[in-house]
Amino acid sequence: MTNLSRPRRGSSLFSKSMQAREARLAWALILPTALIVFGLVLFPAVFSIWISFHKVGLYNLNDVFHAPFNGLDNFRAVISDFAFKWVSTTQWGAAVTTIFYSFLSTILTLLFGLIAAILLNRPFKARGLVRGIFLFPYVAPVISVAFVWRWLLDPRPSGVLNNVLMSLNLINAPKAYLATRGLAIWLVIIFQAWRYFPFAMLMILARLQAIDDTLYEAASVDGANTWQQFINITIPELRYVLGSIFLLRLLWTFNKFDDIWLLTGGGYGTNVLPVLTYQFSFNSYDFGKGAATAMMMLVALVIFIIVYVRVIMRNAEES
Repeated sequence: MTNLSRPRRGSSLFSKSMQAREARLAWALILPTALIVFGLVLFPAVFSIWISFHKVGLYNLNDVFHAPFNGLDNFRAVISDFAFKWVSTTQWGAAVTTIFYSFLSTILTLLFGLIAAILLNRPFKARGLVRGIFLFPYVAPVISVAFVWRWLLDPRPSGVLNNVLMSLNLINAPKAYLATRGLAIWLVIIFQAWRYFPFAMLMILARLQAIDDTLYEAASVDGANTWQQFINITIPELRYVLGSIFLLRLLWTFNKFDDIWLLTGGGYGTNVLPVLTYQFSFNSYDFGKGAATAMMMLVALVIFIIVYVRVIMRNAEES
């Protein structure tokens, strides 16, 4: 009995060695992920900030870390660039186009997702199959759906939309829809809303299924119709989900490059800041100017996040 209660010799040393082995194992497991995050996220982000304050082009890429420092010249060049700032009745600059495109696409995505979620929340035959079909735009590769849309909107007479409209005698000649200034941006916005509404639908549908049915039953007993139940019960219950989806989708849309690039290449009034960043960097080979454009996008997003979280979300919580 006395021997059992006596502490073992070297037990503290054994405990310390076990802790050391566990610490080494933890670092060994974390290290690959840490290297990937550092190499693909942290270093490129910091390096982009550094490039935005230096004059970097093709002529000094072989010695980029000795590129001359030019302060805010890259930012001044971006702001004064015709493609960035020009606004008229017929042409918007990339900054205004980005804001218009991002906000309207996000609002339509939320609206389409809300409608789809409400429809799919009701029981009907083959509901699971319909839900799977609704997910197709979101899960399909962007390059495939973009080229399907380009095939539908092909400017030749053999294009699907042109063929249908000409067969119905609604138009006399084929039209280049994605090459028409003013129309192209609306088609890109509709494509964006169609492609990403399933994301909003899934989030909203999950919250709808968690709402207590007794709330609707009590409202029905009190004489509330369907619209009144939607306004006074459904929307308040969804406000946090809708706010989160709006913030996420706006951030992702603001930085979206591939959708517009695959549809229009940024032409015909669809030039946005991500595309402009690519054009500065890989068409003009002015990498400092491209990095400065990206940094301006980052600042704009940070300001929006701060205002959104402090004002809009706080008011939603208080209400």
